[in-house]
Amino acid sequence: MLKALTMFKGARALKFNTVARCFTVPGAAEPNFVEQTNQFFDQAAEFLSKIQPGLVEKSLLDFIRPPKTVLKLNMPLRRDDGSIEVIPAYRAQHSFHRVPCKGGIRYAPDVDQQEVEALAALMTFKCACTDIPFGGAKGGVRIDPKKYSVRELERVTRRYALELSKKGFLGASIDVPAPDMNTSGREMSWIKDTYSYIYGQHDVNAAACVTGKPLNQGGIDGRPEATGLGVFYGTRHMMNNPEFAKLAGLTPTLKNKSVIIQGFGNVGSWAHKWFQEEGARVTGIVEYNGGVYNENGLDQADLLAYWKSKKSFAGYTKGVVSTNANEVMYKNCDVLIPAAIEKSLNRTNMKEINAKVIAEAANGPMTFAAQEHCDKKGIVVLPDLLINAGGV
Repeated sequence: MLKALTMFKGARALKFNTVARCFTVPGAAEPNFVEQTNQFFDQAAEFLSKIQPGLVEKSLLDFIRPPKTVLKLNMPLRRDDGSIEVIPAYRAQHSFHRVPCKGGIRYAPDVDQQEVEALAALMTFKCACTDIPFGGAKGGVRIDPKKYSVRELERVTRRYALELSKKGFLGASIDVPAPDMNTSGREMSWIKDTYSYIYGQHDVNAAACVTGKPLNQGGIDGRPEATGLGVFYGTRHMMNNPEFAKLAGLTPTLKNKSVIIQGFGNVGSWAHKWFQEEGARVTGIVEYNGGVYNENGLDQADLLAYWKSKKSFAGYTKGVVSTNANEVMYKNCDVLIPAAIEKSLNRTNMKEINAKVIAEAANGPMTFAAQEHCDKKGIVVLPDLLINAGGV
């Protein structure tokens, strides 16, 4: 327990705060994502210099902070109607101190270079925090998948894989992508197939160029639920620790604790399942188009089936439905789990949060200003570097 608490405190000191893209972030007055990440990095560096002066030279910190390589692409896509559209895409490799680089690929309409640079850095620090022998990387394609056919998405994905392969940004010993926001085993199988077609005759490990593949394509059973399960394990471990529970003003157990989850994608829905099975009451679920609340708890299987069929909570009869997502997120709870987008807890909304513990299931869900608010108010934060590392 003492070792776990020491790890938690160290991870919180190394607070590079970082999955469905659910919310329009109102914290526009705050620094962008990569600037936020650098703020946390500098804070951690200052902390280390105080507890052990001279441990790390400033020149080394200056080398660690930025990404080592960044690729920007403009890829042509022939739409089903014959028109041609240019799709921007990115891949950032933050560190090669351990290889291969590792990090997901997200598809979203607002992906940009600074976002993937920040996420790549977080992957480096996350792997270091959990002693996983990879460097950090991240990729993104600026596209809204809902507006494209499956055939168009396949063309984009295969072209992206081809460009990464040609430029040394893909391969089992170099850089290994994974699913992320709006991508899944389907996209990973397209990437694997493209890479194997080019290099398979020379690389016996060609199929290992990505993780998160479907089982019939060499994937690993349990990968889809890994991040949500890790969020649950990490939160349960800390909540069962009397010293940690005392910090949060709670009794040391998850049973009957109230939990609100922001984001009902892969991470949030699986986390809901495990928290419910542990005896916690998941009282609220928040999505981009509204939320649902039931103080006695929401049943995961029933709610997920409804959400998958409707893509909305409207009409759900086993909870109070609100079209204002924040209305549910701001309710009192013991544990708040932001499992959506970066910077979703920020300067403008943090004062409305009524949680005793925040478990960061998303990458960078809290801004630097939000973290400072938590420190002042005594809200205990379980950092993403540790809590969502199950997805690595």
